[in-house]
Amino acid sequence: MLPFKEIQPDTRISCRSIFLSDWHLGARAANPATILSVLRNLKAQNIYLVGDILDIWHGGRIHWSAEADEILSELRRMARAGAHITYLPGNHDAPMRSGAEAPHGGWKITNELIHETADGRRFLVIHGDQCDSRLFRQHFMTRLGSRLDSSLRWLDNIYRKKFALERGQQTPFEWIISKSNELMSTGYVFDHRALSLATAVGADGVICGHSHKPAMREWDGKLFANCGDWVDGMTGLVERFDGTLELLDFSPVAHAVWAATHAPEEAEALAEVIG
Repeated sequence: MLPFKEIQPDTRISCRSIFLSDWHLGARAANPATILSVLRNLKAQNIYLVGDILDIWHGGRIHWSAEADEILSELRRMARAGAHITYLPGNHDAPMRSGAEAPHGGWKITNELIHETADGRRFLVIHGDQCDSRLFRQHFMTRLGSRLDSSLRWLDNIYRKKFALERGQQTPFEWIISKSNELMSTGYVFDHRALSLATAVGADGVICGHSHKPAMREWDGKLFANCGDWVDGMTGLVERFDGTLELLDFSPVAHAVWAATHAPEEAEALAEVIG
């Protein structure tokens, strides 16, 4: 099964629901221009912002831009036009869980909810940090991780400029970031912890973010779906009008890497899907 379908950021999307997470607006690594392009070409009845949309807890310099302001304006415009927008805070925007520092925009803020698809399935929607080990749920770990990530990406930018590297060429700092993410990853333990929360509320599966690893797979008849991120990847989960769920990848570079590392027949099949 192919992991996702490639789509250009300026492609017009019309869907019943869309789930987007981990924009990290305010952090050095954010990609507001691409996010804004997607939103301006999106028409959805339900928009779920599945946490870490604003990065207001990294403790370092805030990297804000006019495009980030335009993103909030675009969300407000969509809400006025009738879209139902729900913001589920994560660990990087955790103050919003208690009502603090929440931007006004016509959206509902809640920590978790049950979403029912058009075909009658029920999914628990959470950010996902609820499934971390006790240590990683500590606030100081969020701050520490953000500061380290920002420092490494700052050094990465300097290294790229010095050696005139093109996008897709890995630097030593990208390698460190990748290995750090691997060390923090709990593999499928995260899936099972999330699905256990879904089972406890009688849901058919879970939709989350947090891990920055887009995925859609079944475990014992229940669906685990992760809508990914907009830092190292650019992915989102959409629900079509018939209830079908699909992962979309807005990053051609990520897709080229995936195709290059899989069997030729898989790459050909991907090309047919992109079509």
